[in-house]
Amino acid sequence: MLVNLDRHGAVAVVTLNRPEAMNALSAALRVELARTMCEVDADDGVRAVVLTGAGQRAFTAGLDLKELGADTSNLGAANAQDADRNPVKAVEQCRKPVIGAINGVAVTGGFELALACDVLIASENARFADTHARVGIMPGWGLSQKLSRMIGISRAKELSLTGNFIGAEQAHAWGLVNRVVPADELLPAAIALAQDMATIEPDMASTYKRLIDEGYALPMGEALALETRVSAERNGTVRADEVEARRRAVMDRGRGQA
Repeated sequence: MLVNLDRHGAVAVVTLNRPEAMNALSAALRVELARTMCEVDADDGVRAVVLTGAGQRAFTAGLDLKELGADTSNLGAANAQDADRNPVKAVEQCRKPVIGAINGVAVTGGFELALACDVLIASENARFADTHARVGIMPGWGLSQKLSRMIGISRAKELSLTGNFIGAEQAHAWGLVNRVVPADELLPAAIALAQDMATIEPDMASTYKRLIDEGYALPMGEALALETRVSAERNGTVRADEVEARRRAVMDRGRGQA
């Protein structure tokens, strides 16, 4: 199997499984990953997802350049807009929160796949690089626009126009990843965070995630108007007894986290 799928209660762990090739995104792996992400999206028993790579060397080294070096005819297919063929679209369109557990290098297309996740946690082995310009292939999975919005335009240009690597701690300092943990703690930390997210009512989680994503793509005024519209539609259906029960649950949970 090029992609492994494991369950930890309501959390699905999706693992890229070509460690001998640094989990490079061959055409076959891309299709299998896209289909796996569509599968977990459709599974009502899954409330959150962790996406990672097998081994400790690579999350994924990106598109399989050896494969492309022999044949570039399937390069256009990599940019397909339908989620059942494009793994980045499948991750982006997943209604459940997706946590990227970055266990090693995330390079070029692998960097783009990481950026499709909702939250990134990195092991101390993680390294990031955008080598599109050096390889001579333009990004088609969003990196040229997402990266600058996450870390700032100057830092994004530095990475994309040099092809240089940055390590986990630098990625954390720049706001690219939420936290850095020892390699042996990466998957447990990612699963624990996913399990926290999985306790949110599914429709609420998917609606809130969509609101954040859609608003982020808009100018601030339009984004605030979007929030007002969604809030009015959603909050008008909330019952007082539901709010009170959830308020008590939130207070009890907060005491447990103190």
